[in-house]
Amino acid sequence: MSDIPEIRRGQSIELLKELHILTRDGKLNQDSRRKLKQVYHLYNFIEPLLTEVVKDEDHNLTLVDHGAGKSYLGFILYDLFFKSLKKGTIYGIETREELVKKSVELAQRLNFNRTKFLNLSVEESITSKDMPETVDVVTALHACDTATDDAIKFALKKKARFIVLVPCCQAEVASVLRKNKGKNLGKSVLTEIWRHPIHTREFGSQITNVLRCLELESHGYQVTVTELIGWEHSMKNELIIAQFKDLPKAHPRHRLEGLLRELNLEEMSFRFLEE
Repeated sequence: MSDIPEIRRGQSIELLKELHILTRDGKLNQDSRRKLKQVYHLYNFIEPLLTEVVKDEDHNLTLVDHGAGKSYLGFILYDLFFKSLKKGTIYGIETREELVKKSVELAQRLNFNRTKFLNLSVEESITSKDMPETVDVVTALHACDTATDDAIKFALKKKARFIVLVPCCQAEVASVLRKNKGKNLGKSVLTEIWRHPIHTREFGSQITNVLRCLELESHGYQVTVTELIGWEHSMKNELIIAQFKDLPKAHPRHRLEGLLRELNLEEMSFRFLEE
């Protein structure tokens, strides 16, 4: 039990040291206090989703974290929620083998027995025999470029009940906007929004997330978009939470098709309109 009031009861001190939230001698400095606050802030978004799933006491909770990196998120969720639940499994998907090995070793040291770390791409994980047929929660935090889109595809294929995304950079849409800029200038005054290169990049990022939200809605999800933390900490700060409610799909799909057409992005249909 820690004597640091900010740390929650029962939390693994060794884990917090491994994540560099606590110093090696177990102290909490100003920088690490800020990190801990951010950890709890993120957990507060995800914990209600997990609680909703386990209302069915017979259900074995499954969570898949894509682009897991050092499995920071997976370890925190296991420590704060899964450990006391005494059931459920967290899967960490990561392409860097050395990080997967380190996560496996740390999980063994901490006796986090219901964690699995797999050296797979997101696309490979869709068909991997090591993954369950369906999952409850899919997370992807700062998954770069199209990895967030792959995580959405995974979630749709696996019929995820909840999807939690913090998108990172995605250059694909911006590159198409840039390529078609010349012909678009005469087509619509809206092209002024992305005429300058820096605006192309920023608008490309913004419209990518709008298209992602419409894609999720076109598959029956209710989507909420908010800030993860204050903008002073990170510019990649958009948090997208989707819950499957089998909502009407035709209208958001129609809007998605219309937006791709209006912005001359029809060649990106494969990315956002896949059945």
